[in-house]
Amino acid sequence: MHVQHNNAHLPRSVQAQVARLVLQANLAYGESNSNGLTYGQRLKARRECREYLDQGLALEADNAAALGLLGRVEMDDGQLEKAHALFNASLNSQPAQAQQYANLGYWALKSERPALAEEYFLKALECDRQSAAAFCGVAHAKRLQGQFDVAYLHYRKLLQTGSHWDSVYSGMLTCAQHLQIHKADGDLAQDAIALLRKDGLPHQEIGRFVGAIIQQQYDLDNPNAEVFLDAAAEDELLILALQKTLMPNAAVEELVVMLRRAVMAEVAQTASLRDELQPLCLAIAEYADRTGYALAAEDDEERLAATVNDSIVAQFALREPQEALIGSLMISALYGALFHQSFAMQLGQWNLVDWPLAMQPMMAASYYNRGEEETIKQNFDEKAEELCLAKTDVPQAWPAWSQLAYRTETSLKSVMAQELGLSTDNLPATLRIIVCGAQSGQRAMELAQYLDDVEVIAVDESLANIAKATRMAQTLNMDNIVFWPWSIAQRFVADGHQVHWVEVGRLPSPAMTELSLAALINSASGRGAVVHMHTSMGEQTTGDKQIRRLVQEHQLQPTRTSLRQLRRMVLANKQDALVAATCCKTTTSTAWAAAATAGSAHRIRLSSRNCWPW
Repeated sequence: MHVQHNNAHLPRSVQAQVARLVLQANLAYGESNSNGLTYGQRLKARRECREYLDQGLALEADNAAALGLLGRVEMDDGQLEKAHALFNASLNSQPAQAQQYANLGYWALKSERPALAEEYFLKALECDRQSAAAFCGVAHAKRLQGQFDVAYLHYRKLLQTGSHWDSVYSGMLTCAQHLQIHKADGDLAQDAIALLRKDGLPHQEIGRFVGAIIQQQYDLDNPNAEVFLDAAAEDELLILALQKTLMPNAAVEELVVMLRRAVMAEVAQTASLRDELQPLCLAIAEYADRTGYALAAEDDEERLAATVNDSIVAQFALREPQEALIGSLMISALYGALFHQSFAMQLGQWNLVDWPLAMQPMMAASYYNRGEEETIKQNFDEKAEELCLAKTDVPQAWPAWSQLAYRTETSLKSVMAQELGLSTDNLPATLRIIVCGAQSGQRAMELAQYLDDVEVIAVDESLANIAKATRMAQTLNMDNIVFWPWSIAQRFVADGHQVHWVEVGRLPSPAMTELSLAALINSASGRGAVVHMHTSMGEQTTGDKQIRRLVQEHQLQPTRTSLRQLRRMVLANKQDALVAATCCKTTTSTAWAAAATAGSAHRIRLSSRNCWPW
C-alpha cells in the first residue's frame, strides 16, 4: 500500500506511537461532537484532539489519517481554507480515501456548494460503496439542491440500514414538508410513524405531510368512504398525528370530528368508555386542545358534553375516588378545556403525576399547563385586557409548537467571528440577544438552547405566546431566557441596557400603534450591535388576507363562536375561488389561527360495531 511505502522509513515503535496518538485524537474528536457534553466540555475535547494530532504529525508529517482528522477540526472551527488544504494533503499522501472525499463533500456543504459536495460524496462511494457518511452526504446535497424526493429516499435507506442519526431524521423531516402525497403508501406511513416517534424533532412542521398520508390511507376523497371506529382506534399513525401535530387538512379534520362523535355516541349508549377506545379518545382530546377547541360539534354533542360535566360535579360532591372520574374527564376534554370547567378547582387537589401515565399528556394540555400559564400572565399589565373575556374566548398560543429544531451547541461569539468576520475581543463573556416578531418564542428558545454565551429576550405581542414559552423554558430548566411583552422590552432598552444582537422576524402589527420598531432598534444598538432582519417571512398568504377581509367585513369579534362560524362558512363554500385560497393556509393571528385549517371536505360514513343513539 502507498501508506506503507511512506511509513517504511519510520521505526516500528514510532509508527505504533503515531497510531496510538491518532486513535486518541479520534476518541477526543468523538467526545467533541457528543450531544451529552456541554459546549465547554466539547471545546476541551477538541483542544485535546488537536494536541494529539500535533504530536502525531510532528513524528510523521504526512500521516494521512492525522491530516484528514485535523482538517475536520479546522472545518468545525470555521477555518474552511485550512480544512480544504488538509483534506487534499491527506489524499496526496494516500489516494482513494473514501473518508477524505466525504470530508471534502462536507466542506463543500459548509461552503454552500451542494452540487460540488455531491460530486465529492459520489467519489467517496466509488471508493467505498458501504460508506454511510458519504451516502448521507449525498442526501444532504440533494436536499440543498431542492431535490427533496430523491433526498427523502436516501434518508429512508439510511434509516433502513441502521443509520439512526439525528441529522438523518432532521433532513428527512425537512424533505417531508415538500412532498406531495397522491396515493396511499405503506412505506410513507411507516416513515411518518418513525418521524413522529423520534423525540427532539419539531413535529408540528410535518402536519401537512402526515395529514395527506392519512387522507389517502382512509380514502377521504371518496364521499362513500367507510371508516371503522375500532380500526381507527388501533391506527398508530393517526394517534401519533393527533398527539404531536396540527393537520391543516379539512378531510382529516372531518374524520377527527366524526370519530369524536362516534366515541360520544357509544358512551351515551353504554355509559362507559371501552379500554380499546381510550388511546384514541385521549389523542383526540389533545388535538382538540391544540386547535383551541375550534372543531365543529353538533348541538346534541354539546348537550351530552354538558351532561358529562354536570355528572363530574356531582361525582365531586359525592366524594367519589379519583379513578371513578377518569372516563368522564376523558370525554369532557374532547369538547373543552378542563381548566375552564366549573369543577376545575377540585382537580387541583391532585398533581399531574397522580394521574395514570397514559392520561398525563392530555391532563397537562387541558388543565395543568393552562393553570401554569395563567399564573405567568398575572405578572404582566396586559393581563387586564383578558379579564373581560369569557374563558373560552381567551386567546391561545399560536403557532402551535412543542419541540425545538435540532442544532449543535455553539457560541454566538464563534458565529460572529467565523460567519460574519467580526472581532469579538472586546465583547463581554455573555452577550444579550433580543428576538421579536414571527415565531419569536420557538426561535428564541432554540437560540438560548444552542448558544452557550447568551442571554435571550424574546418579545411578543401575544400574552398567550409569552406564557406558553415561559412555561416551556421553565420545564427545560433554561435560565438564560425571558419572554416579555413590548412594553417591558421598551422600558428595558430605555433604561440603557446594552444589546449585542437584535433579531426581527417581522414588523409589529398595526395594533401596536405606540411602538416604533426603528426607534427601539436604534436605542438597543446605540453602542454597536448586529441587527438581523428576516425579510422573507411569507406569512400573509392569500388565505390569511381572505380571513382578515371576512373578519373586517362582517365585524366579527375574536370569539370561539365567530371562529366556528368562519370555519363552517369556508367548508360550505369550498367551490368559491376566494374561499379555496383560504383552504389549507395557516394564519398567525391568534384569534383566527384555526379558521385557516379548513378546506375542501367530503362527508364520510363512519361505521362502528355499535349503533348510534341518534
